[in-house]
Amino acid sequence: MDSQTKTKNTFFTCLFGIEPMLKKTPALGELPTTTKAYQNFLKMAWPSALESLLVGLIGSIDTMMVGTMGENAINAVGITNQPKFILLAVIFSLNVGVVAVVARRRGENDKEGANHTMRVAILLSGLLSLLTSAFGFLFAKPILKFAGADLVYLADAVTYFRILCVSIVFTALNLTINAAQRGCGNTKISMRTNIVANIVNVIFNYLLINGVWIFPKWGVAGAAVATALGAVSACAISFATLLGKNGYLSLRKRGSFKPTATVLTPVLRVSSSAFVEQVFMRIGFFAYAKIVAGLGPTPYAVHLICMNILNLSFCFGDGLGIAASALVGQNLGSHRPDLSTVYGKVGQRIAFICSTFLFLLFIGARHGLVWLFSKEPESIALGGTIMIIMAFSTHFQTSQVVLNGCLRGAGDSAFVAVTSMISIALIRPVLTYLLCFPLGLGLAGAWFSLILDQGFRFVAGFIRFSSGKWTRIRL
Repeated sequence: MDSQTKTKNTFFTCLFGIEPMLKKTPALGELPTTTKAYQNFLKMAWPSALESLLVGLIGSIDTMMVGTMGENAINAVGITNQPKFILLAVIFSLNVGVVAVVARRRGENDKEGANHTMRVAILLSGLLSLLTSAFGFLFAKPILKFAGADLVYLADAVTYFRILCVSIVFTALNLTINAAQRGCGNTKISMRTNIVANIVNVIFNYLLINGVWIFPKWGVAGAAVATALGAVSACAISFATLLGKNGYLSLRKRGSFKPTATVLTPVLRVSSSAFVEQVFMRIGFFAYAKIVAGLGPTPYAVHLICMNILNLSFCFGDGLGIAASALVGQNLGSHRPDLSTVYGKVGQRIAFICSTFLFLLFIGARHGLVWLFSKEPESIALGGTIMIIMAFSTHFQTSQVVLNGCLRGAGDSAFVAVTSMISIALIRPVLTYLLCFPLGLGLAGAWFSLILDQGFRFVAGFIRFSSGKWTRIRL
């Protein structure tokens, strides 16, 4: 081997090799090769990443199809996003605990414990989603008015939101079952259910928005009905996966749905912190959207378009974060914090590569991407500027999602909750208001504040992960 080849191999080993990843955490057993570690991670990550990407693309296609009816239709659908996520916050929180605990039980080879956790989670998810669904349906109009909906599109927004509220129960049960499956490493199941749901969504979007063939022309309401039908399809398929003969998680055999202390204590320990995180996240995102909506219909429509495109970045990070969470939890359950550290760092390195690609895509194709959503010259010009700012957020966003996925998988959701409170609920909305209005930066100011928010969460997560304190948490 010549000196140039040896130098290249050394450089590659320093960046991507297994041994440099374990400077602070000594190896406790046999380690996989560098190639095997990346293969193991990608085997679990690619279904989740593809699923998240498809969900993001479907959301974008949703917006494109609604966009054929004009900016008011885009705003009517877009204004419901944060209220919908606020209603689902308690389910998202529950599912963080479900992933962490099921992954830990899988690592401990406790099949009965994993199944009991899954059953109790389904029961809790159904009850909680019924309550939030009813609340959202009854108070749709005041909720959306508070969110900043303009009277021009308020009626359409209320109709859209109420139909979504009807589907929340199905969405919640699907999310909870998939969370349990992900904890076991079954990321392909979640991918399949959501692919089918998204296909249903797109088909009925086409049929119901503009009234194709024998179907009525329902416009914005048609888009909501299509989304609801997709949620019902996903829920049905998720339950079907629990009726197979060979699944690790199953409803075929008799099992307890009783919320015992042995199940509730570890789940609620993680979920309670995750709930605090979700509360502050949703408050922050809600305030952020409300402030941006105050800039006027055109800037707000451009903002919604760019947020749809940014979801591409989040989709990759979300898929990698799900894999990191499951692998960290399973290896901690097997008493291998060294492997948990390895897979956490493997995820970070893959995230950096994906982010670099997205950075170049967002800058190089910025005007074309915005054009897919709106043909208005003013919107394309403003959107192109925002896309450049957005590109500089991709590395922070993708990496912090992976880091926080590692911490959640370990049960360290309390730390993630604190950083979310500081960054999303305080830093982002305060900076957004100051930059948009007193400093007069308009929509660009909102996106500068987003970069600072993502940067803060990345730095905080990186420091916490590097400390190794998360490896000593017991569930």
